[in-house]
Formats: sequence, C-alpha cells, structure tokens
Amino acid sequence: MRSFIGVLVAAAVAGAIYFYSLKRMPTTDAGTAPTQAISLTGVRMDLIAIAQAERNYIVSNGKCASLDELSSSGTVNFASTGRAGYTYEVRCGDGNEFGVTARHPGSSTDSGVRYPILAVDQNMQVGEIQ
Repeated sequence: MRSFIGVLVAAAVAGAIYFYSLKRMPTTDAGTAPTQAISLTGVRMDLIAIAQAERNYIVSNGKCASLDELSSSGTVNFASTGRAGYTYEVRCGDGNEFGVTARHPGSSTDSGVRYPILAVDQNMQVGEIQ
C-alpha cells in the first residue's frame, strides 16, 4: 500500500510540474494563432539573414541591393522570396541605410488571425510595424 501511495504522490508532483511549465512557456505574438509561432520565427530568421547579407553586400560593393540582386550575386541563398505567405522586400535609403520588410497579404477578418508586418533595419533589430 505504501508503494502505491508513493507512486500516486510522484505522479501528482510530476503532473504539477508539467502543468506549471506549460503555463510558463513563451507565447507567440499577441493576436496571432499559436500555430503561427513556428512560421513567425522562420520569418524573423529570414529577415536577419537578409539584413546580414545586405550589410555584407554594402561592405563589398558600397551600395544597397534589392533582394533579386542579393540572390543573383549569391550573397543570400533563398529558394523563394518568402515564407508561409509572407513576402520580403528590401528598401534602400541614403548611404548604408536599408530596411527589410515581411508582409502577409492577410486573411479575412472572420478568421480572427492577425498577420503582423515585421521589419529589420541596418541595426539588426527585428520588430513589428503598424
């Protein structure tokens, strides 16, 4: 009987740890579906990769390049210009300034799913823009 109670206590402790660890897991962006977390992480990683490639291109060539130029020069290796419905766009500014934006065409308002517009600039800070 003691071993049975010991197993029950151990199971209760393990269940409590599991339950509280799930509550403390990081959440995805506000207003987005939990299933979007992986896609949004991939989009953020792509933005960082494109921005790093842009910085390298500017150092090598002294000017900003479009996404097509980055891809054709071999500076960035992407099979496509987007991920999970997001498309990427590079904006060149004065001097070494640039920005990379990821946009999703959106969905119907009935679905309740929000697709944030993400951007990164020459400072390598990824953030959401309104």
